[in-house]
Amino acid sequence: MDLTSLQQLLQALRGARVVALGDVMVDRFVYGEVSRISAEAPIPIMARATESVMLGAAGNVARNVAALGSRCALVGVVGADSVAEEARALVAAEDEVEDFLVADPDRPTTVKMRFVSQGQQLLRVDWETIQTIGAKAEAKVIEGLERAGQGAAAILLSDYGKGLVTPAVIEAALATARRTGAVLIVDSKARSFAGYGAADVIKPNATELAYATDLPTGTDAEVEAALGRALALSDCKAILVTRSAKGMSLAVRGEAVRHFRRPPPEVYDTSGAGDTALAALGCALASGAALAESVEFALLAANVAVQKAGTATTSPDELIEAEIAERLAPAEAKIATSERMAREAGRWRERGLSVGFTNGCFDILHKGHIAYLAQARGWCDRLIVAINSDRSVRALKGEGRPVNDLESRALVLAGLRSVDLVVSFDEETPLELIRAARPDVLIKGSDYSLEGVVGRDLVEGWGGAVKLADFVEGHSTTATIARMARRA
Repeated sequence: MDLTSLQQLLQALRGARVVALGDVMVDRFVYGEVSRISAEAPIPIMARATESVMLGAAGNVARNVAALGSRCALVGVVGADSVAEEARALVAAEDEVEDFLVADPDRPTTVKMRFVSQGQQLLRVDWETIQTIGAKAEAKVIEGLERAGQGAAAILLSDYGKGLVTPAVIEAALATARRTGAVLIVDSKARSFAGYGAADVIKPNATELAYATDLPTGTDAEVEAALGRALALSDCKAILVTRSAKGMSLAVRGEAVRHFRRPPPEVYDTSGAGDTALAALGCALASGAALAESVEFALLAANVAVQKAGTATTSPDELIEAEIAERLAPAEAKIATSERMAREAGRWRERGLSVGFTNGCFDILHKGHIAYLAQARGWCDRLIVAINSDRSVRALKGEGRPVNDLESRALVLAGLRSVDLVVSFDEETPLELIRAARPDVLIKGSDYSLEGVVGRDLVEGWGGAVKLADFVEGHSTTATIARMARRA
């Protein structure tokens, strides 16, 4: 998929109607810091810092559909408890998601609570039942599906094995798809795919495919064999297996298996990545895209999602940025707009990474700059470097400067291992960039006093620190230019 095709697809899926049907959960993430081991048992003690809550499973599919620009009807079951009220409030907060949730007083709303420190999950606690829903709840789910399915171009069935996806619900989904012409895609954790009938696509991950076929799924050849058996044991038209860093593999009945790959992303959290892939696949097919193009789109969306904390969504802007970054050289991919900088900084903070920020002209890069940036990077997990525009450098340094233009200076900086992102500014100071990035550490050279650092009040106001990095004696751009002039 090239950039033009991606942009056209994103435009086409706007307004498409999709149904997310299946098990609904509430995902709760508790973040904190572990600094000691309990005296009561050999377990870590986590000091709670923050907490976030979001819809999970079919609810997360609905969130992802909405984030991509399509409209979604969410059909599922919750309990008659306070968590159900929380789930409905989360649905109501999504402008493009319609609530078709059924309340069943005989079961709790499923909750998954994860405890996370330094980007690692320490423990997950589940509140749930896996009992099949009762006849009354089943009838209401089918009624809701029939209403929600009007005008839908795709039905996305999330079977997490929590009791909602009964044979009657599956048959209702198949019947609704036949009546409306919608594509039916099933995300299954079941032991067998046979119960889903003539679904258009079944989308397990590699572990789930191995579970359903009793075959290994480590290599391409093993996956192809497992997909062949899965097709033979079911009536579905196609099976798409997601394989983490190995991409995705697609088996269409009567055709050879196709493998789809992208450069593996920096994985932070795989929670909900399958939901993102399901939503993207469904939205693309709902917009009229071909199956192969839809798989490529789903792979791109999943790669973006795993770089975020929690059960995350992906936006059209993020997908375009990811596609552009993949086509650039590594250094070019580090050069960002202020908008992208703010998003990247936010994602880093979500992952528990500290963000540093420094700025300068960086006209002729020399030993002093390298040492300065290395020291700055030592104070943070990710370092943003803001550089003055050419006009801004001239205003500061006078005519004849900069020696190197903005593009050249940005590329050289981006090529340094110590630099994670480069962004330019045309204003007198980088104050607005600091406000947008919200760094944990603001760094300037030791030729400044702490009182003279622009943005100090802002950074200290949100709990950050200001540090002064050392300069290497005898190295400066001005001195370098003077030596060049003498030699000339």
